[in-house]
Amino acid sequence: MSSKPRMEDTLREKIIAEPDFILEDQDVMCALIAANERSMGGNIVDLRGIAMERLEARLDRLEDTHRSVIAAAYENLAGTNQLHRAILRMLDPVEFEVFLKDLGGDVADILRVDCVKLVLESVQNDDDPVVQRLGDVLSVAEPGFIDSYLAGGRDAPVRQVTLRQLNEGAPEIYGDKAGWIRSEACLKLDFGEGRLPGMLIMGSEDPHQFTPQQGTDLLAFFAGVFERAMRRWLA
Repeated sequence: MSSKPRMEDTLREKIIAEPDFILEDQDVMCALIAANERSMGGNIVDLRGIAMERLEARLDRLEDTHRSVIAAAYENLAGTNQLHRAILRMLDPVEFEVFLKDLGGDVADILRVDCVKLVLESVQNDDDPVVQRLGDVLSVAEPGFIDSYLAGGRDAPVRQVTLRQLNEGAPEIYGDKAGWIRSEACLKLDFGEGRLPGMLIMGSEDPHQFTPQQGTDLLAFFAGVFERAMRRWLA
């Protein structure tokens, strides 16, 4: 008589009737292959087992890549929807001051940033009553300030969208909030021929919200919409 325990009849019948039940279970298959290797002894090289292990490793990597691609696609779709909602809210106001105030209010909330600032280059000072009323969102700078700020003192071309991490924000931009700004997105604005440029800045206390490795397509589109809206107001 055999000393090996006999498999229960119900389990045996289940496996015979539905072998895919075993074949599709990765953990069970690994256990069966390992048991087979042990029964063959240590002096036999099982090339099939080695090949299966490599195939399993490749499959695991492919599954990880697949999950990463799907996660990135969902994240990109969510970012696109978020940006569209912000643009629609930005285009709602019919008065210029409301348009600017909403940047630091509803638009900033939709974009999930902690601070939104609009910087306009001008030969005038910031004593203008409109600038004073909108000081939380709007600031005026001397010509050439924006390119200098974006370049950060380096001799490098200025891009339309600049993403970077900070130790702290610039006081001339963020005022009292400068101490807790850890990353920012800077959107350079072109208001048309004969007008000085502007800059829209989104600041965050999260150092990872804006980093140089991120894509800028959506923010470039947002900057384009904002430029066109501002041109109408300035006209």
